[in-house]
Amino acid sequence: MIRYDEQQIHVKKDAALTLKDFFTNNPKIALAFSGGVDSSYLLHAAIKQGAQVRAYYVKTPFQPAFELDDALRLAKLLKADLSVLSLDLLKDQNIVTNSNDRCYYCKHKMFTAILQAAEADGFPLTIDGTNASDDEADRPGMRALKELSIRSPLRECGLSKADVRRFSKEAGLFTWNKPAYACLATRICTGEEITSEKLLKTETAEDFLFSIGFSDFRLRQSGNSAKLQITEEQFPMLLERRSKIVTELKKYFSEVSLDLEVRHE
Repeated sequence: MIRYDEQQIHVKKDAALTLKDFFTNNPKIALAFSGGVDSSYLLHAAIKQGAQVRAYYVKTPFQPAFELDDALRLAKLLKADLSVLSLDLLKDQNIVTNSNDRCYYCKHKMFTAILQAAEADGFPLTIDGTNASDDEADRPGMRALKELSIRSPLRECGLSKADVRRFSKEAGLFTWNKPAYACLATRICTGEEITSEKLLKTETAEDFLFSIGFSDFRLRQSGNSAKLQITEEQFPMLLERRSKIVTELKKYFSEVSLDLEVRHE
């Protein structure tokens, strides 16, 4: 249950800026909303602080269906304004060719769409859920955020991923323990063309793994081969269900293997 009457806006004590300060200074904002841990908490915090906020979810072939379902569910629980924007990223050759800068082009296109919608709706500032744990050197998309003047309150206030999960749990948000989930395009090896067929195969295979109890994993594909990355705790379940997994995944891939370097968030 969301406890708006009790939940306080949490910030790290050593942060010069607090979320309360941020929303006081920016009372009318658009939020790039994915339905994940960070943007969900940020939406809750903005509403709690009394800001006028509208969430924008960008629906693309790169997001699995459950992400939109989670975004709609969270927005309904918070009684938040939510706009869903459709964008076909597969029409952009800078993205489809899947170079090292693919994430930059994706982010730039998605946030440009959000900025245009937000401006039309009268919102002067757009924010996103980047937190203080996100490594700028490892995220080409963050360059696009800088170029487009997207603000990241969680990062500016020094809030880490662990902070956001803890505060989300205290707030009663169902997203508090949601595993980090990068877009489907990250499953395809850099340099290999991104196609709707490859994205669909990955989503279908991962949906199957979710259905039999796996979480916080990735199914990487190279050519027509797939490599499963899971957390150490899930190895016993994998061994127990190995035959079933191989049989199912071989409907979509010629080879299925296991990455022995365990996954971490």
